[in-house]
Amino acid sequence: MAISERALAKVNLSLHVVGRRHDGYHLLDSLVAFADIGDSLDFRHARELSLVARGRFSVALPDDQDDNLVVRAARWFKHSAGAAITLEKSLPVASGMGGGSADAAAAIRGLARLWNVSVPPAAETEFLGADVPVCMESVTARVRGTGEIIEPVTFLPPFPIVLVNPGRRVHTSLVFGASDVCGPAGDPAVPPSRNLNLEDAVEWLGCLRNDLETIAARVEPSIIEVRRALRATGAGLVRMTGSGATCFGVYTDRKSARTARSVIQKGQADWWVRATVVNGPRS
Repeated sequence: MAISERALAKVNLSLHVVGRRHDGYHLLDSLVAFADIGDSLDFRHARELSLVARGRFSVALPDDQDDNLVVRAARWFKHSAGAAITLEKSLPVASGMGGGSADAAAAIRGLARLWNVSVPPAAETEFLGADVPVCMESVTARVRGTGEIIEPVTFLPPFPIVLVNPGRRVHTSLVFGASDVCGPAGDPAVPPSRNLNLEDAVEWLGCLRNDLETIAARVEPSIIEVRRALRATGAGLVRMTGSGATCFGVYTDRKSARTARSVIQKGQADWWVRATVVNGPRS
């Protein structure tokens, strides 16, 4: 029997650049949530480790499997046994939703179940990528430093969003490489002292920002079109996730989100558009 794991899409509700280390790495303060959509991985016992990728976006994965984060994670975590891994790639690649990191985290969780061994601490996975530790748990959290400081948060309600990607890849290194941005020192994402309803959550999130958004829009101008399309459907908050090019809009209810998705998809048939929920129970 196959063991299955989901690799949920990461959504940066905010992303503040608050400093830079001596080695050049940016220091971040980000509020990260996870949508109820993503990639999926299946695992079966085998003599050796192997990966087969399929799905709409599998063609965009590296030809050299040594560059695939799932393979790298599996080789690092390799137990005495092997595994045949199948990846169903449903999320756009290099889209700001942490797809590769979520896949790597799901690979480690799935292999631990397959081999009946303990899942390693999230902190040990940071070398695979800054988003991998938070993807190991895939719960809403405040993430700081270079991704190693993770504090789960519970003050946000579930809320409907629409995710839109214009079909353009934006590499994180290009955005950070073009960025000298550094927000104000301190704690720009200080959490509220009470649980928020949807209206209050949108108002609070509106006071935050994604410091990479302006730079990413210069690298990939279609981000501006995506934001404009989301605003035109009445989203209460529109923001880019990660380093782009995916953006999201927050809506008052699922019906409004589904309607917005239909409108945007009708106007831009080539875009990837999904209505989903963040911070909600997993189906």
